[in-house]
Amino acid sequence: MKDRLKLKAGIMSLLLLAAILGFWYLATARPDVAAVDSEYAKMMGKAASSGGSGLPSPLDVGRQLWADLRNPFYYNTNNDVGIGYHLGYSLMRVMLGYFLAVAIGIPLGFAIGMSPLFYRTLDPFIQVLKPISPLAWLPLALYTIKDASRSAIFVIFICSIWPMLLNTAFGVAGVRKEWLNVARTLEVSTFRRVRKVILPAALPAILTGMRISIGIAWLVIVAAEMIVGGVGIGYFVWNEWNNLSIANIITAILFVGVIGMLLDQILGVAARQVSYPE
Repeated sequence: MKDRLKLKAGIMSLLLLAAILGFWYLATARPDVAAVDSEYAKMMGKAASSGGSGLPSPLDVGRQLWADLRNPFYYNTNNDVGIGYHLGYSLMRVMLGYFLAVAIGIPLGFAIGMSPLFYRTLDPFIQVLKPISPLAWLPLALYTIKDASRSAIFVIFICSIWPMLLNTAFGVAGVRKEWLNVARTLEVSTFRRVRKVILPAALPAILTGMRISIGIAWLVIVAAEMIVGGVGIGYFVWNEWNNLSIANIITAILFVGVIGMLLDQILGVAARQVSYPE
């Protein structure tokens, strides 16, 4: 039954993709759309990426995608490098900020989940800081850190920590009381109780928080790099917009989507290996 459902879903996905590509092809083939886009390019004083013919067609994007895949790591000058370099730098920043959030957010979540006093002490600060847009921290980070790349890493850290911290606290606080009572009755040490009882029970919630955080982090890095510049996929997209290289922008968006999906799936596989205890 499941295999049949997967087959039907796969066929429907392919049909939907074909419909999207067909609509895209017809839309870009319309002369009025091309004329409007060409006029816009003239107003901007630049040529459109598809030779002044408007929004690139699926074939134009496919050719650009093949060119990017064929040579993703070329290096001509500091301002002319392959898209692989930009994606690599973005991934590096995301991983540094993300694992810094793991190192701080998960232990802090454990402390909040295990101690009602600690929870009540920190809750007002969490409620104030959590809704702040990560990009709102960027000017302050640039002013204090005085380094664009480290500022972007800080922004990733600040946007990644909240889902992990809150999901960890929720998972730890939700551990069954009878399990904890048995551990206390057996005079199990606090560290052993955390390792043997609390961590296995809270692990699904922790992994869910980590999965949410990696998606937010990958989303935010694109916006942050548009501001800080230098190198990174966000900078690449913004630079290609300045050049009106629309095909390059679309291929970059596709790369961002695929990598984001892979990051989510990696943590999704880990999360599916752990089931909530009954």
